[in-house]
Amino acid sequence: MQELKRILTEHAARYPLMEAQDAVKLIYQNEFGAAHMIKDEAACRAALRTEYAATPQNSLLPRHEDIGNGMVRVHLAALAENELEALGTAFIAGAGAVRGTLSRFRAKLSLLETLTAEGLLPFSAQALAAYLAAYEAAGFPAVSHSETYRAAYRPAYRVVPHKV
Repeated sequence: MQELKRILTEHAARYPLMEAQDAVKLIYQNEFGAAHMIKDEAACRAALRTEYAATPQNSLLPRHEDIGNGMVRVHLAALAENELEALGTAFIAGAGAVRGTLSRFRAKLSLLETLTAEGLLPFSAQALAAYLAAYEAAGFPAVSHSETYRAAYRPAYRVVPHKV
């Protein structure tokens, strides 16, 4: 849990407009990876090319950022076009690399509640509690980034095993 605490606080510093939803997304990716994203390999590769084409390149962005549990987010804005095929392959192959459990996920959400109560994250304990109540009622699904996060940071990445 120390690794996840470090990652959450690093992300809070890097993304100060992060909301509870974004922290839950990070924890979901940490625990379950990105298997929920792979329905059809050809469509997955096509979506990657389309998203890459719409993503402005940014040489100041790191190639990847650690999300823990052996996984990283590889930023499309930091890649050369000739790296897309390898990224697509790693994304598809790595989608099932993490075998998460609901009990570990719940424990990680509990850590999130503790860190939020300690004031280490940029949203209130009340906002997190409200979000988690609705999230649990929905059955703990995969979620997208919040509108605030998307508008501020324009995330475009793929979650892959750190070996990339």
